[in-house]
Amino acid sequence: MSDSDSKTASSAGQPSASAERFVESGNPNLSPLDGGRWRPVSPGELLRKNVPDSQDDLDDEQREHHRTVQLERRQELEHKLKANPTDLDGFLELAAIYRSEHRPLEAKRLLQQATQIFPDEERITFQLEEAILARSLQQYREVSDLASRLKTPEADRELERSRGDWAMRRIEVCEARLARDPSQVQLRLAMADAKFDAEMFDDAYAEAGHLLEVDEFSPQAHFLRARCLLALGKDLPAMKELRAVALRRSVVAPDTLRLASLKLLCDLADKHSLDATGHQYHAHLKRLQQTGSQSKS
Repeated sequence: MSDSDSKTASSAGQPSASAERFVESGNPNLSPLDGGRWRPVSPGELLRKNVPDSQDDLDDEQREHHRTVQLERRQELEHKLKANPTDLDGFLELAAIYRSEHRPLEAKRLLQQATQIFPDEERITFQLEEAILARSLQQYREVSDLASRLKTPEADRELERSRGDWAMRRIEVCEARLARDPSQVQLRLAMADAKFDAEMFDDAYAEAGHLLEVDEFSPQAHFLRARCLLALGKDLPAMKELRAVALRRSVVAPDTLRLASLKLLCDLADKHSLDATGHQYHAHLKRLQQTGSQSKS
């Protein structure tokens, strides 16, 4: 998570007042993966900032012109930094170009060089963490694609290794950022997501609990705690967490979370022969699904 990033985490639910120092100029309509502001991230999202605007709206000629201009600028910066390796803004701009070109390994190497020159520069530290995350996610996606095509035990083992690396890099970055600024409590959920992916279910449950100490109504935290409890085989405590997501009226959860929670509640009620409460959950689920169908039509 550069200047405009001076303000993070599978997304995150909103940043604290202190965290807003880091997100003043981010685009709130984008996910962290696309360069948006810090917020709780879903498991697949990269905590990534300062990415150039999308070229989706450009025609072929405009895209080619953009690539040419960016190539010239990248080459100019590469030569400039060789001659003047104390240009902080040059390091940050070139690293951003590398990442926009999907070359996070080059960005990582460049920023590691920059940390030797600017060891206390927060923007360099932040962008290095982003490059490390981007490289880990890139490797995970590449191995996922390879494993889906090869379908061999060796490919599956490599996929498991890269999945674990992606989770651990997210944990390390969240821990480092929380150490620098403990008030960034929204990172707790990002770290809990990562720990869940690393199958550290007890730790993930505890991290989500830390977020509930600040926001006791957080549906994302309750839902993650429910997933942890289910993974640990604790169905009945999980149902309590799911009810806090699906049925609480004072703070209504997003429909996607409510829908997922109600489906799990229905399954658990059926599994444990809780007929009366199961009937209620199915009724709530049916009403929510009908409401969703009507809103789409």
